[in-house]
Amino acid sequence: MRISDRIDVAMQRAIARGQGGAAPAKLASALEYAVTPGGARIRPTILTSVAMACGDDQPALTDAAAVALEVIHCASLVHDDLPCFDDADMRRGKPALHRAYSQPIAVLAGDSLIIMGFQIIARAATAAPDRALTLIDILGTRTGMPFGICAGQGWESEETIDLSAYHQAKTGALFIAATQMGAVAAGQEAEPWEELGARIGEAFQVADDLRDALCDEATLGKPAGQDGLHGRPNAVAAYGVQGAIRRFDDILGGAIASIPACPGEAALAQMVRAYADKLVPAGARSRSTVPGE
Repeated sequence: MRISDRIDVAMQRAIARGQGGAAPAKLASALEYAVTPGGARIRPTILTSVAMACGDDQPALTDAAAVALEVIHCASLVHDDLPCFDDADMRRGKPALHRAYSQPIAVLAGDSLIIMGFQIIARAATAAPDRALTLIDILGTRTGMPFGICAGQGWESEETIDLSAYHQAKTGALFIAATQMGAVAAGQEAEPWEELGARIGEAFQVADDLRDALCDEATLGKPAGQDGLHGRPNAVAAYGVQGAIRRFDDILGGAIASIPACPGEAALAQMVRAYADKLVPAGARSRSTVPGE
C-alpha cells in the first residue's frame, strides 16, 4: 500500500470514530471538513517514511502517530484562519471552516481534533506502551508551550519577535515531531532525528515564503500575500527570490546530510529531495524579482 493510501485509510477511521454515537451533527461534519481535502499530508508522510526507514516493526503504532500528527496540524489550520488570527476566507481551495460553519463550530472542531490526536495514540498503545508514552510526550511538546505551534502563534502577538524561536515553533515544531515520532514508533531514540526535522521545517518555511510571494490565491488554495499584509518575517523580503532559493537549497542539503544512519537511509533521502522539489513554485528559479522587490 502506498504511504498516501495508508495515511488516508487511517485518517478516515479516526474521523469516523470521532463522529460516532450521539455526536452533534454540525460539529461531526466539521471534523471531516477540516481534514479534507488532505493537502500534501507532508508531515505524516515524513513520519511514516522515517518509521519505514527504521524498520516499522509496529505499523499500527506508526499509523496512529501519523494520523495524530496530521489531525493536530489540521486543527492548527482551522484556528489560524479564525478572525482573531489570520481572518482567512479560504483554505485548501474551499471556504475556511469558520466561513462554512461558524466561528463557534471552528473553535470546537479545532479543539476536538487536538484532543483526538492524543486519543489516537493512547488507543494504539497496547502493543508498545513505552513507545506510545514517548510519542504523546513529543506530540505535546511540539504542540504546546514553549516549543510548540501554540508558542509559534503566540510570538505573533509580541512586540519584539525572536525570529529563530518563532520559526522553530511556528513551522519547525511539527516537522521535528514528524521525524522524532517516526523513529520512536519504530523503536529508535528520538534525539538523533531532531536536526532532520528542524532543517526540513526551515526549508518548508522558506518555500512557503516563496509561494506566498509568487503564487496567487487560486494556486495556493488560500489567500496570497499574507506575510506582507500581516508584517511577518519573510525570506523573500530578506533575501530576494533567488537568495531565498539558494537558502532553501542550502537547508535542504543540510537536511539530507543530517539523516541518521538507518537501514532505509538512501530511500529516505530520496523522499526528502522529491518532496522538496514540489515545494518551490514552478518557474521560481528563473525569476529574479517579485512585484515591488
